[in-house]
Amino acid sequence: MGKLKINLVIAGRTYPLSVNNTNEEEGMRKAASAINKLISMYEQNYAVSDKQDVLAMCALQFASKSEISTLEKGSDDTEAIHKLNELTSIITTHLE
Repeated sequence: MGKLKINLVIAGRTYPLSVNNTNEEEGMRKAASAINKLISMYEQNYAVSDKQDVLAMCALQFASKSEISTLEKGSDDTEAIHKLNELTSIITTHLE
């Protein structure tokens, strides 16, 4: 199956894109919708007149969510590894 051509509107501008499948299309459309909602929220709640500033604030919010999620996942992994090491130690002690 070839690439699908779609148009997304973000901050009042249309962006033509190519996607690989309908799942990718849906993901892109949902992302564009989330960005547009966030833009509206920033424009309503803050005195921001420049679209560039609003887009930068949106980018920061989405990127920070991703980074925070990665950091939290990393700490969960560290805790899981610590628990596994404790269990391994307990099991090893009982086997000796």
